[in-house]
Amino acid sequence: MHRSLRTTLTFIFIFGAVAVTANAQGPLGEILKRMDAHNKALKSLQADITMVKFNPQLNVSDTTSGTTKYLPKAKKQQMYVRIDWSRPLEEHISVIGDKYELWRPRLNQVIQGRVDKAKNSASVGGALSFMNMSRDQLKANYDVTYMGEERINGNIGTVHLLLKPKAAANYKTAELWVDADGMPRQAKILEQNNDTTTVLIENPRKNLELNAAIFRLNYPSSVKKVSA
Repeated sequence: MHRSLRTTLTFIFIFGAVAVTANAQGPLGEILKRMDAHNKALKSLQADITMVKFNPQLNVSDTTSGTTKYLPKAKKQQMYVRIDWSRPLEEHISVIGDKYELWRPRLNQVIQGRVDKAKNSASVGGALSFMNMSRDQLKANYDVTYMGEERINGNIGTVHLLLKPKAAANYKTAELWVDADGMPRQAKILEQNNDTTTVLIENPRKNLELNAAIFRLNYPSSVKKVSA
C-alpha cells in the first residue's frame, strides 16, 4: 500500500475506531467515555500531521509531514478526509465517502480507487477494514488494554491504549494515545513483519466551518489517471 494511503487509513482509524466500548470499568472505562463524547462532539478537524514509518530490520525511519482536514460521517453527510504532504515530497490524498484519490504531482499521476474494493484486496492489508466498522463491530473485533499515562511529543499528556484484533489480521496490534479531552493524538500500527507506522496529530483546530469542496483535489487535466 502506498504510504500516503496507509497514513490516511491510520488517521481514519484514529477518529473512526475510538468508540470501541464504553462499558469498561476504572481508568479504561473513563477514557473510553471521554473518547466517545469527543467523537460525538467533533464536527470537523484541521491539524498538522506527521507520519513515521520504521523498518526495524534496516533500522531506518522515514518521516513525512503535512496537514490534514476531516469531516466525520453523519446522517446527511459522507466522510471527508484530506491529507496534503509537503515534506519531503509533495503528495495529496482525498477520501470522500467510498472513493479515494492520490495525486502525485512529480509523476503527473492520480491513483483512483474505491474503499469497498480495496479493503477486500490482500495487497492493501487490513487497514481499510477500519473504514466502515460500526461500534458493535469494533467491540467484537478488539481487546483493549489500558497501558497507563504517557507524555508524547515532549509535552502532550495522554493515556496509552493497546488494541489487539481478536481475529487474524494483517497487523499485530494498534495503539492509541488519547489526551485529556478524549481526542486521539497519536496512533501506531504494528504490522506482521514488525514494521510500524506512527501518525501524530498536532495543533488541532476543531469544529471549524469546512466546506466539502475543499476536499476535492484540483489537479491539472493533463494528469495520468490510474485505477487501483
